[in-house]
Amino acid sequence: MCLSPRKTMAVFAALAVCLPLSGASVASASAAGRREEKPVHASVTGRAVFVLPYYKDDDIRSFSFDAHAAPYSRPLPGIPTGLPTDARGTIRVSHYSADRNTTYISEGRVDCLITGPRTATLTAVITKVSPGGPPDVGRRLGFSVYDGGKDEGHSDDRVGFSWNGVNLMPAGDAAPEEAPVGTCMAPAPYAPVTKGGYTVRHAELPPVPKS
Repeated sequence: MCLSPRKTMAVFAALAVCLPLSGASVASASAAGRREEKPVHASVTGRAVFVLPYYKDDDIRSFSFDAHAAPYSRPLPGIPTGLPTDARGTIRVSHYSADRNTTYISEGRVDCLITGPRTATLTAVITKVSPGGPPDVGRRLGFSVYDGGKDEGHSDDRVGFSWNGVNLMPAGDAAPEEAPVGTCMAPAPYAPVTKGGYTVRHAELPPVPKS
């Protein structure tokens, strides 16, 4: 007989109450408590300032992420269950232009997130842009993150993003246009973080719900 995850947890909880705690079981529980539990769902959080390795200027660029996996929560035509990469949360893009002495802010709604150990890609649809900013409302943007680790003070963190010439569509002799961004599509994290940092919580993509 197969138990649902909820019923299985209830059985484990009942056993934990009924069984006496021996010295060995206490030691085992203590050791288990010291081990970091694997997250149920992936996430990317944090804020960081970064620099462009190929273009030196006095601008200040930063991304803020509060993205959390929400598997199978966004049904699509032909995919009623949604996808294992479905996600929720917000992103914030800040760009201070030294030439104009102005900071432009964009905000977006996360729609996709996928992670590996210390790495993540996510996408978000822009919902708000401050006056004078790029006309990006309704546009999907892609981001990538490399988490260098808390013990290193985030000194090795990096980010990547799907514009500024990294997502072009060459077409013969015509000037290439920027290509659309699909869900969870972003380049490798190529821009070094100089201040702040990100935390990537990796979790495997869950199987399709049986229901």
